[in-house]
Amino acid sequence: MHNGTFRTEKVNDHITRIYAFSSELMYLVEGKSYAALLDSGSGIGFVRPLIEQLTDKPVLVLLTHGHVDHAMGASEFPAENVYINQEDAYIYQEHSTYEFRKAGLFLMEGGENVTEEDFTPIVPITAYRNLREGDRFDLGGITIEMYACPGHTKGSLAMLILEDGILLTGDACNSFTFLFEDYSTSIETYRDSLIRLKKLTDGKYETVLVSHGDGRAVPEIISENIALCEKILNQTADRIPMEFRGHQGLIADGTSLPGHGNIVYHPDHLRD
Repeated sequence: MHNGTFRTEKVNDHITRIYAFSSELMYLVEGKSYAALLDSGSGIGFVRPLIEQLTDKPVLVLLTHGHVDHAMGASEFPAENVYINQEDAYIYQEHSTYEFRKAGLFLMEGGENVTEEDFTPIVPITAYRNLREGDRFDLGGITIEMYACPGHTKGSLAMLILEDGILLTGDACNSFTFLFEDYSTSIETYRDSLIRLKKLTDGKYETVLVSHGDGRAVPEIISENIALCEKILNQTADRIPMEFRGHQGLIADGTSLPGHGNIVYHPDHLRD
């Protein structure tokens, strides 16, 4: 039913942004020899036919983390071509089930029309290759480097498209970074992750891409979320209540604009 529902737009001449059914974004990066799909959507509808229309090159699938809306479309592709940080096994296992996927359909426009036939198959995370900081993928003139950024999940990664000066932060640092759920790290750990990420990537990028909204973020978003972490730890951040799938959180900045940093946190999970 939901085949063919993916909208695309060009980021540049070799990067395509793909809008999926559940508001999440994917990015197809094409080099001279290989292409890489950065995240794979929620596994509702089938994205592989679209990818095969967009490129005739062998495709690697590189996943920023193990959440349902980023990793579940990967099962359309050969498992030996899929890479994910195995640190996220603890959350991937829950999110990959049909029960979890069905329970989230109420969040999606048109979700009531989705049937089980619209879901991609379930593949265990152990079938995929491990993806870690320091891994580099040469697509042929385009290089993608991996950087660890635990926080949103323990295995979250940022991906630097080196020659373009583009940093994909996925959900590790965005305009509504979820840090309030039990499986996330503490705010203190997340702050330290961001400080480290900033140090390792400073001067290597001018553009930041994220995995929701319109995909665009200000280059200062990492610094903005570091500053918000400090406010949360100092008890000076906003405390705007929010609920998501039965979990309660607090929005740290009630005045934040799209594309700028923001965090949803839990007051009992600030420090380790």
